[in-house]
Amino acid sequence: MTSNAQPLLADGTTTVLPPGTTAPDFTLQSNLDHPISLRDYRGHPVILVFYPADWSPVCTDQLAVYNEILPEFQRYDAAILGLSVDGKWCHRAFATDRHLDFPLLSDFEPKGAVSRHYRAYISGDGTSARALFVVDPEGKIHWSYLSPIAVNPGANGILAALEDLAQAH
Repeated sequence: MTSNAQPLLADGTTTVLPPGTTAPDFTLQSNLDHPISLRDYRGHPVILVFYPADWSPVCTDQLAVYNEILPEFQRYDAAILGLSVDGKWCHRAFATDRHLDFPLLSDFEPKGAVSRHYRAYISGDGTSARALFVVDPEGKIHWSYLSPIAVNPGANGILAALEDLAQAH
């Protein structure tokens, strides 16, 4: 696989859950020292950012971009949640070091369970894929994207999905 190839996910596909699918609910430990559930955000758009690992160069850059443009996401009343298989202590150190102002959730035990529900788990690597979802206020996936693992997908797709969602509601 080249560095820009789509990862082969745990279910043998290269696609994540598509728009129109009910977003699987979850409750995970966070770097904020308390569990966070997707249902806690019902009534608001939610950006789910699945990423391979804290401290990796592409992930670090990707999350820094989202942190920098948090006011843009907030303009749409959207929350952002980062998810990886790293433990909550690793998340805490990473978020503190990088001054991240949004929760990082630990899909650690059972490893990758939430990533698997979203079809965003790479079993050969034991990590989450680099996948993005915008969940609408009612809990349906409005937009999803699977990025090549070595590519920072940026925020343009997320912002376009939030704008589209705002116009639809």
